[in-house]
Amino acid sequence: MKRHALSIVSLLTLVLMGSALAQTNQVRADVPFSFSVGSTALPAGAYDVSSIGGDSHTLLIKARDGSANAIVNSNSAIRMDGAEKTKLVFHRYGSQYFLAEVWRQGSTSGNQFPKSSREKELGKELAMGHADRVEIVARLY
Repeated sequence: MKRHALSIVSLLTLVLMGSALAQTNQVRADVPFSFSVGSTALPAGAYDVSSIGGDSHTLLIKARDGSANAIVNSNSAIRMDGAEKTKLVFHRYGSQYFLAEVWRQGSTSGNQFPKSSREKELGKELAMGHADRVEIVARLY
C-alpha cells in the first residue's frame, strides 16, 4: 500500500514538474510594430509564443487578444553561453520588420526563422542584404 501511494505521489510530482517546465518555455512579448513571420503578416500587439505539441521547432505565435496568429516552423539556433534575457529578435528593412529569432533566458538553444522570399527581396532592394537588428525584451510565463 505504501509503495502504491509513493508511486502515485512520484507520478504527480513528475507531471507537475513537466507542466511547470512546459509553461516556462512559453514567451510573452509586447511588439510595438507590425511584423511578418514566414508568409504571415501580424499587427502590432501583445503576443504569446509557444511550442506546439512536443516539437520545439513548430511554434504558435498568437496575439493575446485573439486577433491574429501564425504557426511557423523554425530552425535551431545555438549559443555557446546562455541567452542573457528572454527576447524576440527582428530584422528591419526600412519600415518592415521580420521575426528572426526567439531566445529564452539562460538557454543555449533558441529558434531561428528562415528568411521569407519577401525578406530576401527587401534585403536585395534596400541595402544589399543588410538588416537592422531589433530586439524586444520578453518574459517567460
